[in-house]
Amino acid sequence: MARSGERAGGVVWHAAPDGGGCFPDGDGWIYVSNCALPLLGGVTALRFAPDGTLRGGYRVLSGADRSGAGAVTPWNTWLSGERTPHGRVFECDPYGLRAPMPRLAMGLFPHGGVACDPDRGVVYLTEGDPDGCLYRFRPDDWGDLTTGVLDVMTGAPGEDVVAWERVPVPATAQVPFGEQVPLAGHMPLREQVKGARRFARGGDCHYRDGLLRFVTEGDGRVWAYDAARGRLTVAHDTAGRPGGGEDDEITLVAGDRAVPFPGVTGGWTVAGPSISPAGDRLYFSCRPPHDARSAPASVTVEVRGPFQDLVRA
Repeated sequence: MARSGERAGGVVWHAAPDGGGCFPDGDGWIYVSNCALPLLGGVTALRFAPDGTLRGGYRVLSGADRSGAGAVTPWNTWLSGERTPHGRVFECDPYGLRAPMPRLAMGLFPHGGVACDPDRGVVYLTEGDPDGCLYRFRPDDWGDLTTGVLDVMTGAPGEDVVAWERVPVPATAQVPFGEQVPLAGHMPLREQVKGARRFARGGDCHYRDGLLRFVTEGDGRVWAYDAARGRLTVAHDTAGRPGGGEDDEITLVAGDRAVPFPGVTGGWTVAGPSISPAGDRLYFSCRPPHDARSAPASVTVEVRGPFQDLVRA
């Protein structure tokens, strides 16, 4: 559907495509993709007609820094998180009608993944540091992420039972979009709460049916947090295969079944998988190895389904 550096739907497709999501758009749909470039990050959207042909493309966020993590909200906005030490979350309009807004109450840290829990009215966020934490944001009003409370998961390493404790200072100040975040006197969020549970570089996450699944890239694990029971377990241990290895893949989940699909070899990685609203098309990007001497451009592709009842993990 798109190749980095070339035009797609009238817009130049960005390099380093990362997190992505699909939205309904009248009789068609929209696919948005984060750009993980330093200082030149942001979000680009592709608009599709009912038959899957490309109607157009446009930017919905520019000037962000390493936009990686992303999530579709229940009210059809896109959350785009920066993977920098004081990274912000931006709430973006995938339809291109409203300006993106920084949601600083959700915390300043390297965002590895974002997922919305409409059952409890919270947003979960993973931290991409080697000793990062898992957070949840409880907005004052569900549907408005301007203000709220940020909690961090607590609990002893190896224990299944976990709890949450409020982070005292999620952000140093309400910084306007485009200005630098002041660093003086800012204590990292993961250091503010004693007993915060640590994880080996939190990555992508997804919520469905009371269960939050998230990846820790440092040890190749997929964790499952049962929100109703307050219990955390290791769902899959993929150490020895994955990110940074020879193969990378998407995992589709149907009920209790986890199905790897598809495999990408040669050091390439996949990013931004998302299924269209009708469940008949899967979109994702393929990125070349970081150490390739003459790396080809990243590409964003479409695979036709059906993919009904399958979700990304």
